[in-house]
Amino acid sequence: MLRSILIYLSQATWMRRLMMGWKIARKVALRFVAGETLEQAVAAVQALNQQGMFATMDMLGEHTETTKQAAQTADSIIKILETIENTGIKSGLSVKLTQIGLLIDESLCEENLLRILRSAAEKKLFVRIDMEDSPCVDATLRVYWKMRHDYQMDNVGMVIQSCLYRSEKDTTDLLEEDTRIRMVKGAYKEPPSVAYPRKADVDAAFDRLTKMMLDHAASPASPVVSGDGRWPPVTAVGSHDKARIDYAIAYAQEIGVPKEKVEIQMLHGIRRDLQQELAAQGYPVRIYVPFGQEWYPYFMRRLAERPANLWFFISSLFRK
Repeated sequence: MLRSILIYLSQATWMRRLMMGWKIARKVALRFVAGETLEQAVAAVQALNQQGMFATMDMLGEHTETTKQAAQTADSIIKILETIENTGIKSGLSVKLTQIGLLIDESLCEENLLRILRSAAEKKLFVRIDMEDSPCVDATLRVYWKMRHDYQMDNVGMVIQSCLYRSEKDTTDLLEEDTRIRMVKGAYKEPPSVAYPRKADVDAAFDRLTKMMLDHAASPASPVVSGDGRWPPVTAVGSHDKARIDYAIAYAQEIGVPKEKVEIQMLHGIRRDLQQELAAQGYPVRIYVPFGQEWYPYFMRRLAERPANLWFFISSLFRK
């Protein structure tokens, strides 16, 4: 019930206005967001790199409403790619397709994404397409496959959400073409017609899908994380749930998949202790580094994911 309320509030315009105008809320949100500017995000990535971890930069924002906004967002994302190249930071890039026009016109989104991917390819950088709520899944995958098949762009990966019933088939299809996949549980409130309503079932699906990715990674041809940290392997376990991470590590060891083929991906500001522990064990650890002024929906979804995050927010309001 609490999770449903928080996800509803993440989409409520009135709550968005209230929170974004509240100085304390903005301060607390910076626990999960690397800052409101690109410069602040670069500094956060540099700090992670110094600790032996990689990053994925993400400019926050979704559901643009005009063609002009979508094009401007694509331009801003290309600027991030230029900054990654110029600063030498060990980072990839993540993009939501609704940022660049998916809900306005699919062909517009394709045009903007192709500009981004071509810019990234010139710089030998990797871009991952984020997965959004279930109404966007079919269109997101159509755009992905068009980039791969029609334009032969191979510097693009996908996110799959284990909460969705369809994800086993989607994962099978993606692995057939060596797609680099970030497996997550899913942070959106979905109806039981399309998603598992019980956490235990979501967890079980996560482990099944992770096993599929690791079986693929056992092939000698499956790539390892790149030496410069900018390209992930095929298997990326996106979770803070230690049980899910432990399962992935144990199964990889069982079938002889080396550490360089199992990347653990976590979010900025969450379970820093576990991030550092895994990096110290020699696993590639990549931190999702969101930044920008559109932090409110992202922040609310992080509160919905874990009660500890919500308690951190509430307790912070009463600190002097």
